[in-house]
Amino acid sequence: MLLERLSVYRDRVRRAFTAALEEEHTDREIAASFALGTFITAMPTGGLGLGLFVVLAYYLEWVSKTAIFASAVVLNPLVKPVVYVASYQLGALAFGTEPVAVFDRPLADAAVTAVQLLVLGNLVIALVLAAAGYALSLRIAREHRRRRETGRPLSPAAAVSSFVDRLRR
Repeated sequence: MLLERLSVYRDRVRRAFTAALEEEHTDREIAASFALGTFITAMPTGGLGLGLFVVLAYYLEWVSKTAIFASAVVLNPLVKPVVYVASYQLGALAFGTEPVAVFDRPLADAAVTAVQLLVLGNLVIALVLAAAGYALSLRIAREHRRRRETGRPLSPAAAVSSFVDRLRR
């Protein structure tokens, strides 16, 4: 059952990203759109990120609509809690857990501290995920177009495998 869900999820990500590769955007625009979407999706926006996607796609010509929305598929509601827990842990590791005295009320000060640790840790994780998303999606886009020009189609999964193989060398 879990393997079936993962397979469906993988296929959905593959279809979304393959559709982005077929748009009339450069490889860098697709990669930048995916990275921007990954950054926004990773941040604790409370669902406002999708609205921001629409605004960015409407006002910025270089944004690949499909790639930016594909990033939301990758960081779906099942993955986001893991990102948030890791964000809090990273924030606590980097800045400590000593409450910041803002309100002189222990509960309010603890809440402010928790939010600060979450946001600061989340900012670091979002930047790392965006950079990794840019590198990976740029590699996939270039490999996909190179293979399309030579007549040998390439699935995104094969491009990821190729990317990982090159990292190992």
